[in-house]
Amino acid sequence: MTGKIPTVEGIPVLPLSHKDDGSWVRPETANDAINPAPSRWYLKAQASALRSGLYIGMTLHYMASPRPPNPNFTLTIPSLLSKHKGTFTLQFYTPKGYEDAAKHGKRYPAVVNFHGGGFTIGNGTDDARFARYVLETCDAVFVSVDYRLAPEYPFPTAVDDAADALFYLIRQSADLHIDPMKLATSGFSAGGNIAITATLRFNEHLKELADPDNKAPPVPEHKIRAIATWYPVTDYSISRAEKRATCVKPESTLPPAMTNLFDGSYLYPGDIKMAHPWLSPARASDDELREAIPQNVLVYTCEWDMLQKEGEAFAKRLAAEPLNKTVHHRMIPGVAHGWDKSPDPLKPAIHTQEVYTDCCRKLLAIFNAVD
Repeated sequence: MTGKIPTVEGIPVLPLSHKDDGSWVRPETANDAINPAPSRWYLKAQASALRSGLYIGMTLHYMASPRPPNPNFTLTIPSLLSKHKGTFTLQFYTPKGYEDAAKHGKRYPAVVNFHGGGFTIGNGTDDARFARYVLETCDAVFVSVDYRLAPEYPFPTAVDDAADALFYLIRQSADLHIDPMKLATSGFSAGGNIAITATLRFNEHLKELADPDNKAPPVPEHKIRAIATWYPVTDYSISRAEKRATCVKPESTLPPAMTNLFDGSYLYPGDIKMAHPWLSPARASDDELREAIPQNVLVYTCEWDMLQKEGEAFAKRLAAEPLNKTVHHRMIPGVAHGWDKSPDPLKPAIHTQEVYTDCCRKLLAIFNAVD
């Protein structure tokens, strides 16, 4: 192997394995991707410490003017799809006039959002700055899902909770003043993955409900019209080492200590297939993507992110034959993964106003283009 070995924070980044012809050997299971696997106790301790640090960072992030909104109300709902039974919370941000919706019979579009954090850290309020743009530009309800986190709840719990949230909002749409024919998903980083995979899980359960032997009540008429996914992970069958080494600025990617924690927490047990479509939507079949992914997909990637290339490749695949989705892909130049969550208390991160506005104007046009 020749050439300069890339480093991240001074740590040499080598592939898990490398062929003489320069191609990469890719992990097939979680055991291949995480070897050796840390103990679950260790992962829980590390996740707890990182969650405390994130709280401080997000507190600073919220301080920059204009301050992001607080949720107007929350609802705790049961998990029905996951084998890990329990509850999780939905954070509701509502547009101006929502309180009077019942008087006028008005229904609002809804953007169902999933926060980032490697499936291991983060909260439903982390994307409150984006919520403000959705409220003001789209005149839509913003519902941010506090899905349950790994390592306590590994794959596919987050995806199950996401699909459960969609079913709940559709079934309760009248009481929540939501138009079930005008839905979109959104998400950042790990949440960007969930914004995509939730539709795959949702579609799979719709098929189960269609079984004549299934006694569940029918799902009301609905339409998921768009996905807005921000710097998502789309393909776990590509090793982290390969992603770093092929990034245009590997020294700006998330450090291995953090991604090892995220992957070790979420990718469990070890026999999980990295090509599972609810984990790696880029590995889903054309039929799965054609059926589950809405016609409109907005993909935002970061130039210095190790996930940029796979996000762009996924966008191109969706737009091409035979899927022919309407795709808008935009790479934000000169920024790293999660740039918009900068902990600068003096001002919001560069480009956020422009790209958040761009996304929400496109969502508004999609909501208004009723069939």
